[in-house]
Amino acid sequence: MRGNDNHQQAMFSYVSLESRVPADHPLRSIRRLVDQILSGMSEAFTVMYSRTGRPSIAPERLLRGLLLQVLYTIRSERLLMEQLDYNMLFRWFVGLSMDDAVWDHSTFTKNRDRFLESDVAGGFFSAVVSRAGEAGLLSDEHFTVDGTLIEAWASLKSFRSKDDGGTVSNGHNRSVDFHGETRRNDTHESTTDRDARLYRKGKGKESRLSFMGHALMENWHGLVVDTRLTLATGVAEREAALEMVSGVSGRKRITLGADKGYDTADFVDSLRQLAVTPHVARNDTRRRSAIDNRTVRHPGYAVSQRLRKRIEEIFGWIKTVGNLRKTRHRGLARVDWVFTFTAAAYNLVRMRTLLETSLP
Repeated sequence: MRGNDNHQQAMFSYVSLESRVPADHPLRSIRRLVDQILSGMSEAFTVMYSRTGRPSIAPERLLRGLLLQVLYTIRSERLLMEQLDYNMLFRWFVGLSMDDAVWDHSTFTKNRDRFLESDVAGGFFSAVVSRAGEAGLLSDEHFTVDGTLIEAWASLKSFRSKDDGGTVSNGHNRSVDFHGETRRNDTHESTTDRDARLYRKGKGKESRLSFMGHALMENWHGLVVDTRLTLATGVAEREAALEMVSGVSGRKRITLGADKGYDTADFVDSLRQLAVTPHVARNDTRRRSAIDNRTVRHPGYAVSQRLRKRIEEIFGWIKTVGNLRKTRHRGLARVDWVFTFTAAAYNLVRMRTLLETSLP
């Protein structure tokens, strides 16, 4: 029998959001992990806010909303609020009931400086890594490091000479022919984002205004244990790698896998001084490699060379799902915050899979 297409809606509904979310939905296990981590950050949140005045939106809800933005590749806070208004799954994850009004998108803008000043992303990331360590998911011996370019929210047209006043005409950027002009970071800068640097990843690649994101991965399960975001320079990858690996070295001898861009004598020597075995890919194309045969002959070197490529999966997820191929924020500090938070979201997704497969 054909049903009627009635347009009269029921006045009341007695079905809770909790019952609407399937018991095996992936967000359920992620929500449990997130709630445990945010509960441990409660004291840090208390310090961020005044003891007097009108109660604000709970930072826990804001961070859950930002996690949804990363996990579901939502490109702006406006679209996030639109989804949160009618998406019951999103309401349940954030902690809103069906009758709660969603907040304005500008709430994120107003709270971003507060989160940035208190390094909430760094604290959240550290708590995620600590939770992974408590669950026995981290290796303390074998690591991989690499860097990737994050395109800045600035066009090449904004990259002008520092002596140029940056004039505009009729409210628009002036028309300029850059052909034949040599543009360098020491003589030019972006008028849109002064922290962006003109950089290309390799020969034949297009130069773009970019930042450089760095990640340190443990080789057992491919989780990120540290991140950095720096200016895009030719030495940024090696400098960030030494800074990150120094945080995990010292307790025992460890190995560090990397591609041949890290095969320089000064970098390899610095690793050895930190009691780190450099499992760096040999660069024999135009010069003598700094990796000698005493390192290459060990079976562990071949294993590190195979596993180090998994770090590209992390960067691929951050750029596609996390929507960070091109950042939507300006300034080194803000982009660093988003990069670290997105890496934490990747770990949560990975941990959910690992923890569920380890259950009896």
